[in-house]
Amino acid sequence: MVNRKLRLYAFISGICIQLVSCGGDDKNNMPGGNMPGANMSEQVKDFRVLTLSPRTAKVNLDFPATLQGQQIIEIRPKIDGYLDAIYVKEGAAVKKGQLLFRISNPQYEQEVVTARASIKSAEADVDAAKMQVAKTKPLVDKEIVSKYELESADYLLKAKEASLIQAKASLQNALANVGYTVLRSPSDGVIGMIPYKVGALINTTNTSPLTTLANIQNIYAYYSLNEKQLLQYFENTSGSSIHEKISKMAPASLILADGTLYPEKGKIEMASGIIATETGTATFKALFSNPSGILRSGGSATVRSPTVINTALIIPQSATYEMQDKKLVYIVNGNNKISSTAFTGVPSDNGLYYIVTSGLKAGDNVVLEGLVGLRDSLQIIPKPENPDDVYKNFQ
Repeated sequence: MVNRKLRLYAFISGICIQLVSCGGDDKNNMPGGNMPGANMSEQVKDFRVLTLSPRTAKVNLDFPATLQGQQIIEIRPKIDGYLDAIYVKEGAAVKKGQLLFRISNPQYEQEVVTARASIKSAEADVDAAKMQVAKTKPLVDKEIVSKYELESADYLLKAKEASLIQAKASLQNALANVGYTVLRSPSDGVIGMIPYKVGALINTTNTSPLTTLANIQNIYAYYSLNEKQLLQYFENTSGSSIHEKISKMAPASLILADGTLYPEKGKIEMASGIIATETGTATFKALFSNPSGILRSGGSATVRSPTVINTALIIPQSATYEMQDKKLVYIVNGNNKISSTAFTGVPSDNGLYYIVTSGLKAGDNVVLEGLVGLRDSLQIIPKPENPDDVYKNFQ
């Protein structure tokens, strides 16, 4: 009896297990059995896309520059001596003719005294020679002495007159040396560093000048371009020669070291007509008026030169992202899959766009929105955007 009950219990348990197992299979086969996202293919989405085409754009090209005064003068001594007095301070603004230094050397004053004494002696010799000529001439006329005596007296007079001229020249030279003991400013400007102190020995062989004088009424900003930049610089400027192209260039701007824009505009000029083989660059300069004196020789700044590009490619900055100091965009390939592409460009004046300089070409389709979450090889549905809508804020 017990055995029959056990067999019956085992039979019923087996049937229940089969029913449970069959019920699980039915659940998996039900229409709603798959949960959302389980083994489901990724949904293809549409994105706004811009097809790049050439446009006209004004580009500001920035170049690091070094500032120099329009005139830089080294103040050097013409005589030897000791620095007796310094009448100006470093960095002071001076006028033409203003007293700067005095050099002490008693030798030059003594030479003046000696030269003046030599002149008096030479004048006396000339007077004596004239008297000799005057004395000899009547004797020759009366044939008391020969003509040789008169010629000899004339030669002696000429020699004494030459000695007098030489003595006067020595005096002028001595006076010039005394004048060189006082140094005055040759023009208006600003005094530079003064490496010598009062009492220092000064001579004409010193490697360092007493100081430098910078005329900063106008300032030159010197900057350099390599050969590739040089070609791009003049590519869209009309003119048959470089000098003609430069003359037609728009005025340059100057960005100061603190990032502020200098109020005066500058005229671009050619500083070097060749490309230096040592650096592979050509040097340019922009001349800026400096009425306030805020620009100082030896300073640094950035020259901003505007140029017009007729075939520029422009993309919104919102369509770009950065990675490892590179600017990138997503480009749509022929099979509607995207790929990240690096490019270089300069920002527009309003900071909303990039003017592409390399990395992209006309006809590329750039994804404009939804960059977060995109990845290479992702398939999308491109939705062409009207360029006029994209560039409505371009300046």
